[in-house]
Amino acid sequence: MISKRFSIFTILLALLLTFGHNSYSQGVSDDEIILGMHTDISGPVSSFGKYSVEGVQMRIDEINKAGGIHGRMLKIIAEDHQYQVPRAVQAANKLLNKDKIFLMVASLGTPMNNAVFEAQEKKDIPNLFPLSSARSMTDPLHRLKFGALSSYYDQIRAGVKWAINERGKNKICVLYQDNDFGQETYEATVDQLNEMGLELHEKATNKPTDTDLTSQITKLKNAGCEAVAMGTIVKDTILGYTKARQMKWDALFFGQVASFHPVIASQPDGVTDGFYTFAQFDTPSKANCSPEICDWIDTYESTFGNMPNIGSAYGYMYMDITAKALEIAGRDLTTDSFLDALESINDYKIPFGDTILSWSPEKHLGANVAYLFEVQNGAFMQIDNKEYTY
Repeated sequence: MISKRFSIFTILLALLLTFGHNSYSQGVSDDEIILGMHTDISGPVSSFGKYSVEGVQMRIDEINKAGGIHGRMLKIIAEDHQYQVPRAVQAANKLLNKDKIFLMVASLGTPMNNAVFEAQEKKDIPNLFPLSSARSMTDPLHRLKFGALSSYYDQIRAGVKWAINERGKNKICVLYQDNDFGQETYEATVDQLNEMGLELHEKATNKPTDTDLTSQITKLKNAGCEAVAMGTIVKDTILGYTKARQMKWDALFFGQVASFHPVIASQPDGVTDGFYTFAQFDTPSKANCSPEICDWIDTYESTFGNMPNIGSAYGYMYMDITAKALEIAGRDLTTDSFLDALESINDYKIPFGDTILSWSPEKHLGANVAYLFEVQNGAFMQIDNKEYTY
């Protein structure tokens, strides 16, 4: 009888230790939550990626200094994919299977996020607020995919409509990266033109690693393009736009949020002045900051030894939203409780503007608005107060 009772007690104790002591999801322990991101720290888009890592880390440091979230410290593991899909796949495999992260946050690149999501899905790992505004980040609706701000597709459609209706351009062309990211600009341009009863006048493509876009710009110029939608990021935006101006070609050029970067605006001798782009909020700057944002900039600079850019702001904000959902989810943290918490947020005001973000079980994109900026005297300036939506 004693032996039988001891066996039952042993079984119950084993069950308690197995299921009762730690029933958390992967990446969650009694005292820590492990988060991951794959991004470009040393490649062609590192001016976004490196700074977004710093932004994420800054918010995590603030949270941990204040005691963490429900007694748990946060840890971010950032892997460098150098804006290369094979490296992103390798990085994601490490994060998912070796580091055993709880979620991905602020991972950079459309092709990279698309390439690794199947592996994330198999492990039930959420993909939060990637540094990609591609439609595929949130559309179609998926339990594990969440975005914050408007898509490249909607920004470019708004841009095509603006170029035609407000700038009087009818021969609309497109220059875009030959990958998932650039394809979205091409599709948006064609779809908007078709809706307005027009056809695409000409197109040209480039690779992210190209160092000369002379042939592409020559092709578009010779075709008589009046406006060019750009599915480019930083380096290729600069290469394409400055080449056009070197050729004394004064067509209207406009991009999307991936081409909203101070490196583009601050090129020597004002060579990028007159370039337009759509973005979701202005870059935090000492030139026009509130006391709170000025303090944020000072803290960032003293921590990392460099001034923040738009990538820094994205990283910080996306980590802040993630932390808010972790707080709502409570101590008994699982993937399901976290996702439910995130879907309950309906009043998040972004730290760097006035936009209000909200999510729900039927809506995983926080807001769909953008603003129009122009490079003037070495800086991006918002040219009106209009909210461009589609």
